[in-house]
Amino acid sequence: AGFTPFANFHIAVGAAGGLHRITGVPGLDDRHRFTFEAVSLEARTRLIDRSKGPFGLTVVVEPHIAFVEEVSGQPVRKQAVEFKLVADNELVKDNLFGAVNVLYEPERVRVSGITETESTFGVSGALAVRVATNVFVGGEVRYLRKYEGALLNEFVGDAVFVGPTLFAKIGEKAFLSAAWSAQVAGGSIDTPGARLDLNHFTRHQAKLKVGFEF
Repeated sequence: AGFTPFANFHIAVGAAGGLHRITGVPGLDDRHRFTFEAVSLEARTRLIDRSKGPFGLTVVVEPHIAFVEEVSGQPVRKQAVEFKLVADNELVKDNLFGAVNVLYEPERVRVSGITETESTFGVSGALAVRVATNVFVGGEVRYLRKYEGALLNEFVGDAVFVGPTLFAKIGEKAFLSAAWSAQVAGGSIDTPGARLDLNHFTRHQAKLKVGFEF
């Protein structure tokens, strides 16, 4: 739930649940359950409006507290802040849009009485094309790197995600967006020789979002 108190600034609060289906992954316990996962606050500031400049540029800051580790499903106490720089542009008027994101997320995790710090750095690119009135389909590629330490201190693994996206406007005040991606490449120092990093990243990621304006 969010609102825009003044031009070019949006703030929102959110809650998330997590469904884990883990079987036979080295280093992770088998787990099959859905749990309440996290609460978050998001502040979004638009620095450049693409309709008035060469491209759009937005800064996003999202502090959140998690009670479940997103990869393993293990109960934790995690405090994190995601910093994201989002650049977007209208490549073909009203029909083709592109975006590039850069993110940095330091985390403090407490599990079983032990506190650790880690961080993630990532870049992503996406394209979306209009296929019908108010309907866009596209694709996204993301590259993520995981580190021990809050300042990207020691590299421990990376992953590449690829998948399709969908956005549809429903009437004047509602929209639906969906995205799914699969880890297609990666590696972890914990499992040398593996073609994916399942120690620090999920195999699949999916999001379905329905929004209403009041």
